[in-house]
Amino acid sequence: MADLTIAHVEAIGCSVPLRQSVSQGLGQAVKRDTVIVRVATAGGLTGYGESYNGRAPLAVVQTVNTTLADLFTGLDATATTEIWQLFEDRVLANHGTCAACVCAMSGIDMALWDIRGKAAGLPLYRLLGGSNRPVPAYAGGFSLGYAEPAAVAGEAVRCVSDGFRAVKLRLGDTLRRDAERTIAMRSAVGDGIAILADANCRYSLDDVRASMPVLVQAQVGWLEEPFPPYRDREYRAAGQIARLPLAAGENCYTRYDFGRLIEQGAVSVLQPDLSRCGGVTEAMRIAALASAAGLPVCTHGCHTGLNMAASVHLLASIDCARYFEGDGSADNPMRSQLCSASYELAADGTVLPLEGTGLGVEIDEDFLRAHPLTEGPAWRSG
Repeated sequence: MADLTIAHVEAIGCSVPLRQSVSQGLGQAVKRDTVIVRVATAGGLTGYGESYNGRAPLAVVQTVNTTLADLFTGLDATATTEIWQLFEDRVLANHGTCAACVCAMSGIDMALWDIRGKAAGLPLYRLLGGSNRPVPAYAGGFSLGYAEPAAVAGEAVRCVSDGFRAVKLRLGDTLRRDAERTIAMRSAVGDGIAILADANCRYSLDDVRASMPVLVQAQVGWLEEPFPPYRDREYRAAGQIARLPLAAGENCYTRYDFGRLIEQGAVSVLQPDLSRCGGVTEAMRIAALASAAGLPVCTHGCHTGLNMAASVHLLASIDCARYFEGDGSADNPMRSQLCSASYELAADGTVLPLEGTGLGVEIDEDFLRAHPLTEGPAWRSG
């Protein structure tokens, strides 16, 4: 059997410009930044993972390449539970669930599961106890932003023509503009397509109350992240007045954040991002909490096919899966060029986990070298 001792851990920052900037609640996106994690074993196996940039990609890169590389080198790459516990004892215990360190760990953990699958000759979903079952997908990503209502509606129609049976609607602009886009999108896609609204933490409690008539009339499936995750009082109050489910979780780190979110009692849909919640190991624990609470899990997508493939594997392995966030963007080289295909959208709007070993995704190292991390913010105000 090959030596599965961790010999090398490395994070590589990657940036690609957007051909056309996109405006959302976070501002104006002008590029994509992400962090690719590469873990190599003494026996020659290499696993890849993706860490969310956390608006500080250099910090995430350095956290992997210094603190965590030193902590994990020499350990058994397949001992994912033990390695995560070491991370908790030696890092989280002193720093809490801060973004950069958990994002860094997420990419490493994903890469370790990639190695586990390659070592066993199995796809990730098999290791997790899953089956090759279809998972419903919705069109998310950087698409469907604050464009004119007709343009947003046209983009939604394109996503539906691609096979998606559910689409993301970006809110958090003015209430009037939000209403115009909501009405235009529902009119364009018809009644048979699910619309899932995301306020990107830009709403007030009054906004939630005022938006309800339009969202309910348009049969919107959920209202995602009306507030930042730490605004517990607002979430509890919104849970009393919202007339559709509240969704949240992409900005929650580790099962401890999700435990508090569940205890809060307002959120009906949990949305862990495998590139920031702690990786595959922690996402399975979060899914167990969700299952015990009777809540569905809909993974939040990151930038590359690594995250997307891992998300489908996870959803095919849990008993509370609802939606996979597919990439509705027509312009994402991190999905289409950096990685081999991470999923294939079927005519019924579902995806299947990949059958290759581990994540089942290959990385184009030449693309990675040709697109190093660039200076400047990925999101600009205005």
